Amino acid sequence: MSFETHASYDFSHAVVAITGAAAGIGRQVAEQFAAAGATVALLDRSPSVAEVAAGLGATHRGWVVDVSDAESVATTADEVLSLFGRVDILVNNAGIGPLAPAEDFPLETWDTTIAVNLRGPFLVARAFAPGMLARGQGRIINLASQAAVIGIEGHVAYCASKAGVLGMTHCMALEWAPRGVTVNAVSPTVVETELGLTGWAGEKGERARATIPTRRFAKPAEIGAAIMYLASSEAAMINGANLMIDGGYSIQ
Repeated sequence: MSFETHASYDFSHAVVAITGAAAGIGRQVAEQFAAAGATVALLDRSPSVAEVAAGLGATHRGWVVDVSDAESVATTADEVLSLFGRVDILVNNAGIGPLAPAEDFPLETWDTTIAVNLRGPFLVARAFAPGMLARGQGRIINLASQAAVIGIEGHVAYCASKAGVLGMTHCMALEWAPRGVTVNAVSPTVVETELGLTGWAGEKGERARATIPTRRFAKPAEIGAAIMYLASSEAAMINGANLMIDGGYSIQ
C-alpha cells in the first residue's frame, strides 16, 4: 500500500530564502514553496542556481554564495533584502559530508565541514534574523540529520557539525521565540537525492534500508513537506524542536 500526501499551503505572501537550493533537498524545497505561491531566493555555491531559479518562474532569483564566508553571506543577504524587501522564512539546507575514519580524518576537511555545516547556518541566520525580529515574525528551519543524535562510521565531522546545528537551533529558539521568530530543525535519514543514492548504492544501501523500521530511505518531497509544515501558521507553537524523519531508525 502506498500513501501520498497532498498538503495545501498558501505561501503567496511569503519570501523564502533557501541555501543549497541548486540541487537535492534544497531544490525540492524551493520547488514546493514556489508551487505554494512563495517568492523564493535560492542560494548556492553552484552557478547553476540562477538557471534553477529561472526555471521556477520570473519572480524567483538565484545567488551564488559561500555560506561559510561571512562577507559572501552578508553581501548576498543585502542583495536579497534589497530586491525582495524582507525574508519571512529561512531554510538552512546547505551542507557537505566528506567521509574518513576518525583517526585519519584530515584536519583541513574537518575545518571545511564545520565551516559549511555549522558556521554557515549561523552566518545565514544571523544575516536574516534581524529583519524578522524587527517585524516580530519569522520562521527558521535548520537541516540537521539523524547523524546529529547517533554515530555513523566515517562521519565524525558530519556528526559533530550536525549535533552543533541542534545546539544552535535550541539557543536561537530560546532567544528569538519571545520576539516572534521560531527556530526548528529537521533530521532526515538518507534521502533519495542523486547524492544520497550514489553514496548509499548497492549492497551498502540495501543493508542500511534493512535497519530502518520502514525499510526505505526518505523521499525529498517528504523532507520538503515537513519543512513547509514548520514554516506554516499551523506550526506556530512548535519551537526548538528536532523533527526526526528517519523511519524510526533512531528509536532503536
